[in-house]
Amino acid sequence: MYQEISNPMDYHVALYIRLSKEDESEGPSQSVTNQKSLLDEFVQKHRLQLYDTYIDDGWSGTNFDRPDFQRMIGDIEAKKVNMVITKDLSRLGRDYIMTGHYMERYFPEHRVRYISLLDGIDTGVESSANDITPFRAIMNDMYAKDISKKIKSVKRDKQRKGQFIGGKPVYGYKMHPTEKNKIIIDEEVAPIVRRIFAMALDGVSCRQIAATLNEEGVLTPATYCGWNMGRKGPYAGLWSSERISNMLQNETYIGNMVQGRQVKISYKSKKCLHQGRNNWVVVEDTHEPLIDAESFRKVRMLVNSRKRTRSRTYDFLLKGLIFCHECGHPLGVLNRPNAKGEETLY
Repeated sequence: MYQEISNPMDYHVALYIRLSKEDESEGPSQSVTNQKSLLDEFVQKHRLQLYDTYIDDGWSGTNFDRPDFQRMIGDIEAKKVNMVITKDLSRLGRDYIMTGHYMERYFPEHRVRYISLLDGIDTGVESSANDITPFRAIMNDMYAKDISKKIKSVKRDKQRKGQFIGGKPVYGYKMHPTEKNKIIIDEEVAPIVRRIFAMALDGVSCRQIAATLNEEGVLTPATYCGWNMGRKGPYAGLWSSERISNMLQNETYIGNMVQGRQVKISYKSKKCLHQGRNNWVVVEDTHEPLIDAESFRKVRMLVNSRKRTRSRTYDFLLKGLIFCHECGHPLGVLNRPNAKGEETLY
């Protein structure tokens, strides 16, 4: 399949192996062990110098932010690697735009020779297999798109059946220890949820509830779950009126499964857009309620009755002109004290 590599000692080889969960369904031929065996055999046969083997197990081909792939790119930048070998082109990636970027631009600019064993691709020689590489990349991309559609369809079906398919349940619930896709009450924080609703029912505002919880040092849902919230700000780890308001209007607490609030922009992107309430998937009576329906109805009425247009102290030239690039909502300005107690605009 390949011409003899005339100058094998000039190359420092990176063997790249990738396996996603979807690839596992294709059988053992795609396994990490089998990929490595095939690549090692090629290196030995052509007397090449192996620099390192890079393995991304469980990573989608549409995502190029894989840890070992990025480690390999770092070694290429450091001029430690000048040949990359994969089992086939789909192991490099299934996004035809990014695959084309590395094949047509990045590898040539960095003097890296790329070889795909099963596809017969070798950028170090003139070959008809190289000419049809863009078409192979598109076919690999179409495969990823088809898999994404099937997975999305399965998830949507589970949502309609009232099965929980998210990462973590809402505050006050946890995953069932034995039954998959089922949530149960988290007795450790359930009293806090009931107390929040009781305070709201007594006429306490969302802002006052948040202030009370912060004064008592009650952990926020994010802190309790151990989520990494990224950048630390003056309000990190604190309850907010927005968080309280969202909880008080979440039907999950009356036993209804509410999902589909967000939708991914594309199978190639991690970004999500907020869905309108009409597009949510709500299934009634799927789990034990934390709050009775009548109390929930009264609280929702109280929260909605407080929604009003706040008087503006400041006028901003960019009002109504700047929008969030993720959800499309207009950006606003808040006047709050910072950590030093100084009034600051956010």
